[in-house]
Order: sequence, then C-alpha cells, then structure tokens
Amino acid sequence: MLIRRRAGWEIPESQATPEAVFLDRRQWLAGGAGLMAATALPRDAAAQGPDPTLDLYPARRNAGYTLDRPVTDEELAANYNNFYEFGTSKDVVAAAKRLPTRPWTIAIDGLVEKPFEIGVDELIRKVTLEERLYRFRCVEAWSMAVPWTGFPLKSLVELARPLSGAKYVQMQTFMNPRVAPGQSQRWYPWPYTEGLTIAEASHDLALMVTGIYGKPIPNQHGAPLRLIVPWKYGFKSVKSISKISFVAERPKTFWEGLQASEYGFWANVNPEVSHPRWSQASEQVLGSRERRPTLLFNGYAEQVADLYKGLEKERLWA
Repeated sequence: MLIRRRAGWEIPESQATPEAVFLDRRQWLAGGAGLMAATALPRDAAAQGPDPTLDLYPARRNAGYTLDRPVTDEELAANYNNFYEFGTSKDVVAAAKRLPTRPWTIAIDGLVEKPFEIGVDELIRKVTLEERLYRFRCVEAWSMAVPWTGFPLKSLVELARPLSGAKYVQMQTFMNPRVAPGQSQRWYPWPYTEGLTIAEASHDLALMVTGIYGKPIPNQHGAPLRLIVPWKYGFKSVKSISKISFVAERPKTFWEGLQASEYGFWANVNPEVSHPRWSQASEQVLGSRERRPTLLFNGYAEQVADLYKGLEKERLWA
C-alpha cells in the first residue's frame, strides 16, 4: 500500500541528527530530570479500565467547522502516526499501548496567578467538548481530514489565569523511557516541547483534543490530551501533554532544537516556501491517489492571517 512505502522526503534517522544536539549535555540532563518526574506513572498500562470520560462521547459536532474533502478513513488515520517517543515509523499502535494514561496529571505553571496541577478527567469535565472537522497537514507533504473532539485551548488559558508578562504557552509531553523507547535515544532533545504565542493559543481554532472519530483518543494519537492547530504543520501538535507553562520568552521547540535550519517555531503552512529538502506546493491525500495543491495556512488564512501582520520577514513556514 502507498502508506507503507518510504517516500522520497523520508530520510534515515542518522541523517537527520545534528551533531550539536547529540553532544549537548544540558539537553540530556533536562531529559533525566523529566525521567525522574515520570515515576508517578503506573507500570502496567494494560491494567487500566475503561476511559473515565467515555460517557461524554460522541460529542456534539460544531457545524461551524466543515471540510472541502471526505473524512479520512478511521483505520487509516489510526495506523499512520508520527510519535517519535514510540519509534520513527508510522506504525506505532502496538508500542504506544504501553503508555498508561490514567491517572494523568497536567501541571500548569510559569507566569500564572497560581501554579496548580489538575487531573485530565477533572479538566475534561470542567469544559464542554465538541467535535470539529479539521484539515491536518504534515510538513512531510501528506494530509488527512479528521473529526477531532476537544475544547478550545483558550478555555485552558482562561483557567490558568496568566499574568501580563506571559507572551507564550509552552507545552511538554510526558517523559518515561521505561514505556517510550524512543526517549532512550539521547540525540533527541526530550521531552517533546512545543509552543504558541498567547494570541495563537487564544484563537478559536486552536483545540485541545481528547477524542477522535467520536471516541476517546487512543494512545497513538496522543492520549489523553494533545494539541491541534489546523493552520500549522502537524509537528506543532504536541501529544500526551503533561505540562503547560506560561512564559515570557519564546520557547525552543523539539524540532527547532533538533534541526533549526529545517523546523522553526512558527510552522505556518505556506505552499510558496519549500522545505529545504522537498516542495510544499502540494500534498498527498492519505487513502487516495489524489495529490492536492497546498492551501495557504492549510485553508484557514481568512481566520488566522491577521495573527502574523508585521512578521512577514520571519520564516513563518518553519
């Protein structure tokens, strides 16, 4: 099948690893601290019961978010994932099942009125879930159409009560090499870190995802909580979030730390600007032979272009 073949833009792991990251002792020490914090996770993921929020699905679909293409087949989407914590192939379903997602606590800290921790199930029941149909575009030049369930990220921003000095939202995934073998590879700047400006995080389109295809989100998609910002490339969509920090300085993100010449902070979809190693002018629609022209901001330019006025000289694509 098409999705099982290595495409021309995929490279061996060794070719993508900059020497500076491999030698960066501070990055490794930071990963070690995250490993110590992960010991609170239960050892046996298989022992978990049903999702405690199962009664909330399927959530009501918000008709304001529509698509220009059919929804991607659920099975195809379930088996085509980037989740480097569990391996560099797209098939991480089996490996990701090892991650225990209950209990799961999210730390909110940084420039907020009062740092706190909250269990993911308590958080989910504090908000109103809804389903939205979004285009999903990967910098690797493939795309999907996905029915995500979640709540606006701006609701979490409001819950956190950031101080006026907070300019960015930094998000981190879990750190536990015992269940995520990819995190034992020291050349990666673990834990996975992503960031948005406060304005981006407060935009209506930015979504904290808890479900997909009318059900709680499975592990390979980033259970129990992940980010979706549909006008950006998919690598901005940090999975299995365990910490959210409000900060004054722009955070250095995972892919930026790994290869800044190819993956920058903004990651806004722009078909006119190529990745250094392949074109972004078109995208392969998964599940079909169709190749579509890439849309500016992944088709959401009307809603988000104003966020970037005055930043035209920045490398907004990467």
